[in-house]
Amino acid sequence: MRERPVAPFEHDHVFLGANQERNERRVWLVIALTASMMVVEITAGHWFGSMALIADGWHMSTHAAAMLIAVLAYRFARKNANNRTFTFGTGKVGDLAGFASAVILALIAVLIGWESFQRLVEPVPISFDQAILVAVIGLVVNLLSAWLLRDDHDHHHHGYGHQHPDHHHGQEQDNNLRAAYLHVLADALTSVLAIVALLLGRVYGWFWADPVMGIVGALVISRWSWGLIKDAGGVLLDRVPDGGHIEAEVREVIESSTDRVTDLHIWQVGPGHYSVIAAITSDAPRTVSEYKAKLDHIKHVSHTTVEVHNVGLVA
Repeated sequence: MRERPVAPFEHDHVFLGANQERNERRVWLVIALTASMMVVEITAGHWFGSMALIADGWHMSTHAAAMLIAVLAYRFARKNANNRTFTFGTGKVGDLAGFASAVILALIAVLIGWESFQRLVEPVPISFDQAILVAVIGLVVNLLSAWLLRDDHDHHHHGYGHQHPDHHHGQEQDNNLRAAYLHVLADALTSVLAIVALLLGRVYGWFWADPVMGIVGALVISRWSWGLIKDAGGVLLDRVPDGGHIEAEVREVIESSTDRVTDLHIWQVGPGHYSVIAAITSDAPRTVSEYKAKLDHIKHVSHTTVEVHNVGLVA
């Protein structure tokens, strides 16, 4: 498709996150770290005869796979940003990837919980010193990964529109990045719980501590997963964003003694991007451009469609 001059009433449909390319680079780096640590854990597990280390290594491979989903989603969204077959752009590809990743996280929680329950019923011998050493290395790698994947939106507003105090806190969040972040955080949590359990087992002989900590970890990871499934699923189903605050703001800027919003649709089309369709009835209507200008002043509103009905003509 050839480039051509864009008329004032035309616009693109690129609703990607503000830091998408930076986030993509960071996820690639974390995939490299995770895959390296996975190889170390599986090798060490075979070397020291530790089933726990082998299991944790394969567990890390599922997180690497989930992060691969995230990075491929970024790439697909960027490459197809101007593909007209996606009527509102590819901004929601990240939410689809985040949703899929959250389902994987939930399955990991179920597997950890089940394996921990089995070990509670039938304890297995643990090589404490080697297991603690590798778990500590794993924790360091996971904390470094979590630091790389932290979302800077709370500190730097790269949003679109006017920079007024943000009462849509967290609405710029990238569910794709958040999914990758939760995977490394889940790994970090299981490493911390494993270290505590292994130390309790080594010092006090509490062999039951290891599977109990596994069950605790599974419950926490399940809770994180459910939160992400709910948020990403809400975006995919075009749920009204931000608990209706933005809906109230649209009505506030449009409605007056003569103008009334009779039909309103607001949904998220990408991280930090909302689309608004508004039907307005008025006794003394303004032009569509004037109403659109008012809506464009609302933070994160990137795409507006307005229809105006003159009730004065009907009377």
